[in-house]
Amino acid sequence: MNWQNILELLHREMASGIVMNSLARLVLAAVLGGLIGLERELRHRPAGLRTNMFICFGAAMFTILSDGLAVEHLGDHTRIAAQIIPGIGFIGAGSILHMRGLTSGLTTAATLFVVASVGMATGGGLYLTAIFATGMVLIALFALGHLEQTFNLKTLLISYEVKGTSVEEISQEVNRILEREHRMMQNVVSGSTGPYVRMQFDVSGCRREQDDLLQRLKASSVLGGVTSLGPVELE
Repeated sequence: MNWQNILELLHREMASGIVMNSLARLVLAAVLGGLIGLERELRHRPAGLRTNMFICFGAAMFTILSDGLAVEHLGDHTRIAAQIIPGIGFIGAGSILHMRGLTSGLTTAATLFVVASVGMATGGGLYLTAIFATGMVLIALFALGHLEQTFNLKTLLISYEVKGTSVEEISQEVNRILEREHRMMQNVVSGSTGPYVRMQFDVSGCRREQDDLLQRLKASSVLGGVTSLGPVELE
């Protein structure tokens, strides 16, 4: 087969409405997956823009191939597409981590699962369904996460750093402050920096509880300095 034959073959394929329809589906899948991935990228999640785009694109591609190859070889139209779900399950399981005593990555895993379904819907020609699902996912990721924090529905793990004269004195004072709400320090580390001791620890609680804890730590006469290091990135 020479270059002329190859070019003629490509020309016939491009002139086919089936090929152009498949390309349009793949482009739409990449765009929809990219929109969801962009939100994940902005939140600095492990599965970001490229990961979500590739999963959505790949799911659409496998769905198109599942139908196209079945037509050509008289097979089951859903055989290949059916394997997308267990495949995404393995990827989602890999994104779930156990860190600092808590489980992280559940939202990422669930997002990847939905992104794959968006790709399958796009590959199957259900454009409005895919676009609607993408909109719902973005609303959930942007709006619901904000509402969880606003109405104190979500438990946060916040890191703090305090200073004092000794580890024993700092621990006793922080535990005294936490005892009122029956909470404990987690992941405690300390180090000496000359005239004083620095201790870092995590405490779980909603936003209102964390703000109240920070004020009570700063009001302590025993602690020489109190700094909130921000939330541990869990989801």
